[in-house]
Amino acid sequence: MQIEKGCVVRSISGRDADRFYVVMSLEKDFALISDGKVRVIDKPKRKNVKHLRPTKTFIDVDSLTTNNQLRQALRAFNNPEAV
Repeated sequence: MQIEKGCVVRSISGRDADRFYVVMSLEKDFALISDGKVRVIDKPKRKNVKHLRPTKTFIDVDSLTTNNQLRQALRAFNNPEAV
């Protein structure tokens, strides 16, 4: 599966391992990812795509205007018991 803009991904390395993010944009071999909490929409994290694993879920990032909306979209991934 390919990593694209709007794809929900899981980080597999680093301090943020096993957390879920949304790909806001792509730059060559890097993805800019946000989760709306630690990494807000205005300051996404630049992460190598080989350290990310895509899921089958896509979110329309153009419709996300606030960090709260992004957190709500990722709630099922980061807090499975909260659903």
